[in-house]
Amino acid sequence: MSANGALDSRLVIDGAYIATVDRAGTEYDAGHVVIDGAEIVAVGAGAAPEWALQGWDAPASAPVSASIAGTASADAGRSAPRSVTRIDGRGHLLTPGLINTHHHLYQWLTRGIAQDAILFDWLTALYPTWSRITADTVGPGALGGLAVGALSGCTTMGDHHYVFPQGGGDILGSIVDAAGTLGVRLHGTRGSMDLGASQGGLPPDFAVETTADALQASADAVARFHDPSREAMVKIAIAPCSPFSVTADLLREAAVLARSLDVRLHTHGSETVEEDAFCLERFGRTPTQYLDDLGWLGDDVWMAHCVHLDDDAIGRFAATGTGVAHCPSSNARLAAGIAPIPQLLAAGVPVGLGVDGSASNESGELGTEIRMAVLMNRLRSGATAMSGRDALYVATRGGAKVLGREAELGSIETGKLADLALWKVDGVAHAGIVDPVAALTLGSQPPLALLLVNGREVVRSGALVNADEGRIAAGVTGAVSALLGR
Repeated sequence: MSANGALDSRLVIDGAYIATVDRAGTEYDAGHVVIDGAEIVAVGAGAAPEWALQGWDAPASAPVSASIAGTASADAGRSAPRSVTRIDGRGHLLTPGLINTHHHLYQWLTRGIAQDAILFDWLTALYPTWSRITADTVGPGALGGLAVGALSGCTTMGDHHYVFPQGGGDILGSIVDAAGTLGVRLHGTRGSMDLGASQGGLPPDFAVETTADALQASADAVARFHDPSREAMVKIAIAPCSPFSVTADLLREAAVLARSLDVRLHTHGSETVEEDAFCLERFGRTPTQYLDDLGWLGDDVWMAHCVHLDDDAIGRFAATGTGVAHCPSSNARLAAGIAPIPQLLAAGVPVGLGVDGSASNESGELGTEIRMAVLMNRLRSGATAMSGRDALYVATRGGAKVLGREAELGSIETGKLADLALWKVDGVAHAGIVDPVAALTLGSQPPLALLLVNGREVVRSGALVNADEGRIAAGVTGAVSALLGR
């Protein structure tokens, strides 16, 4: 550490095409980013300045020239220079790290089942298997899902876990441990279900908890895992599953609890026409109206899918600042429909991107969801409805806003945390493309040269830095065998 408390090392990425995804949409054909510790300290056009390359602190006004950088007068009152690692970014696209706002990591264990089902039939087929999950199976599965997410450029993973069988052990803890192993950020949730089939819900009774137990476990999870700090690697939200698997009492009390603990709220909403019909028949309200009545709209709330929102619902989301996790591949896999994302963005609704559970996607790659978001929304609303840069925004700064972290994540700006993805775009798949951003947003996913979280390497040259991929794969295979054999 230097005398002023800053880390002694510096990372400089030079020569890359930089899509900052800042509010102005600033891009640099051949720019630089300077990182000290966990924070971005400079970003701009052209080569990195001499003060950065020589390891000095950023000057207050003008750069320190090479001729005076080592003189006593220039050094007076300043810390010793940092060691500098310089990365040649030529032939690469640099973006903010991608942010996944909705996943079910435990579903990594049940991919390939009920391949041709709509949501309700798919859930009915899978609930019996999910009711047998334990920490020793979820942990390896989560590690697999998180690894694939990281290899697709994802630095922050939002996970919605809501199945807690009796005797299942420390399931949420196993997910937190998996994220820590890889070095990625986790926005985990303590989800719940308390509306079993005997009460008119969709899940079987053996897969649900009591309302009181779910609320107590949610409070305990926040106390145990949630970090409110700026550089937090783990945050926890409270997340009852859905209107068709949760009682009104749990939804209402969960909202009160989350706000008393100053954490966010998450659930599924308006995913399918069957959900709409369920809510209209049971409550006489649309899903949005029902959730609104229970205190579930607000700028501390985000909902997954939101495929079937009418104009009134979009207006309520916009007025309250309620966020949306857009999951285009899963919505297509389950034939749920195409969410009105251009309309939501036009109304000012916060929108992030999600992969949803891998059992309704068979992939955990957020990078490929960018392209899918563009194509799906053009099918619904026309060729100009969503640009590639719109989708990149949703996957980065939009996701940060949905998770309440826009101040520190989601764009490449001085003062923000160094969560970055460096994509190789001069290989055979993308060489010569006139727009490097289109390589990521419309083409096949480019190879990932580097992934940083808090300025630390998570992926280097397309491989995980902190874990062995072969061991992860073997762990997943073993966990699937153990689960399906129960």
